[in-house]
Amino acid sequence: MLSVLIADDEHLARETIKLLLKEQADITDVYEAEDGNQALMFAKELSPNIIFLDIEMPGISGIEVAKHIPENCVIIFATAYNEHAVEAFELNAIDYILKPFDDERFYTALERARQKIKGGQHDDYAKLSEIIQQMMGELQKGYRERLVIRDPGRIRLIDVGNINFITGAGNYAEIHLNDGKHVLHRETLATLEDQLNPAEFVRIHRSSIVRRSAIVELRPNDKGDYSVILQNGDVLTLSRRNRAKLDELTN
Repeated sequence: MLSVLIADDEHLARETIKLLLKEQADITDVYEAEDGNQALMFAKELSPNIIFLDIEMPGISGIEVAKHIPENCVIIFATAYNEHAVEAFELNAIDYILKPFDDERFYTALERARQKIKGGQHDDYAKLSEIIQQMMGELQKGYRERLVIRDPGRIRLIDVGNINFITGAGNYAEIHLNDGKHVLHRETLATLEDQLNPAEFVRIHRSSIVRRSAIVELRPNDKGDYSVILQNGDVLTLSRRNRAKLDELTN
């Protein structure tokens, strides 16, 4: 038998989760918290098996609550932030439901929590919470200072300052770093173009974004496009449709 704590300052959100839990035969106790301080107190006193935890609440945030909960609690974050804000903790080790969520997504998260409890797994919520907090802070500032690269079983944080250029790979992007290494990122070039500071990066082709300071030479070609020579010797192409950016690159 399982117990659940619903921590959300919105009454309707708590009622929605309670309704979805109503027919779950293995859930015997459901508790409610209206703010972060109450959530942390109940988590420590009641030690529920599962906590549905909102991120933004009065008092301390859900992120702070997650850092101090008992080890036997499994957290499912609930958030109104979009997928980019929560990509920092989108691993099998932790789950979230994005408001407004549908029944299927809710029950998928609930089942993952059950399996985690059954397997006796424990997560480092303190470490993951720090990553979430940092990512959300960066989103509020406007442009990204780090990219979160999700590999099987781990999260990698790539400083934007270490990026030389980016090329498209279907619905993915290949991040080329200053040290010559490259990593695959589950984002499109269009999404990354919006996330990166245009004062530092420029889209020169439908399949490439380059750091402005990495460019050392532009060579015109017969077809009206340009070869873009980088400091490390790599050569990209400035397409004809992006020729208007030529003045931008040379000023």
